[in-house]
Amino acid sequence: MSLPLPSSPVPAPSTPTVTVASPCVRRCTLDQDDVCIGCGRTLDDIRQWGTMSDAQRGECVARAAQRRQERELSWSGVKQAPGS
Repeated sequence: MSLPLPSSPVPAPSTPTVTVASPCVRRCTLDQDDVCIGCGRTLDDIRQWGTMSDAQRGECVARAAQRRQERELSWSGVKQAPGS
């Protein structure tokens, strides 16, 4: 004996949405280049955060981390090798 098929497709279980968290650390101060000293995002990044996709947010966070690292090196007086 076979069981009847459902009349409409059974929805697949939803996969949890991964949301990229804001890198904001509540030290919001812009430098002369309009880059936040706290999180490393540009003013444009901060303004656009709410409309960015998770992929764009991930790219933004990566760029911000690079800016923070470069700033820390420049403030410490250490020269970074080109391309590193």
